[in-house]
Amino acid sequence: MVPPQILDDRRDQTRTQRRAALMRETLVDVAEALLIEGGPAAVTAEEVAHRADVSLQTVYNRVGGKPALLVAIAERVIKENRAYVDAAYNCEGTAEEKLRRASVAYIRFALEKPDKFRILANPPDEAGAQQLFSEIADRHLQQLAEVIEGGIGDNTLSDHLDPRSSAVALWGLLNGVLVMALRMRQVDGRPISAEDMIASALRILEFGILKR
Repeated sequence: MVPPQILDDRRDQTRTQRRAALMRETLVDVAEALLIEGGPAAVTAEEVAHRADVSLQTVYNRVGGKPALLVAIAERVIKENRAYVDAAYNCEGTAEEKLRRASVAYIRFALEKPDKFRILANPPDEAGAQQLFSEIADRHLQQLAEVIEGGIGDNTLSDHLDPRSSAVALWGLLNGVLVMALRMRQVDGRPISAEDMIASALRILEFGILKR
């Protein structure tokens, strides 16, 4: 039988760990808000401590200084993005169906979490964060290239395509369209919605722009 004192210590430790994890999440929330408001220059341990109304030492203990704060934001954004996209790639279906699902999932992420998408599209210039975003880009491109290669193999996609360069082009085009769609509200003085701009881009990708 475990002595009551040890049980109490274990409960206290678990409670302490939960509080520490909650504090870390709160501090990363504050850091992310600062990044969205003022860019990487606005993210400092001192300002996070001020906004969160905690001591500077608490920020260093729970997360770290500016580089660690930016990396923590990057980890969170990447995790949320993968939650959208991985399910699309992991489902059964043809190459065309997977490409459609992955595109829709990525677009949903951008439209539902625009601030996080902007961080993903324009990551902070911090070595640790840049490395994480480089890894997620490589993963996206690898998944896209594998789907394209599968489509070439089953004759649903053109055999003139190079899987890797096509994946880079598709992802670059989609990112560019999403960045513009979230920024522009008018074209030639006429209102245009992000959804309409994205739909037009997808039609061009699928059917081309030249009359056949």
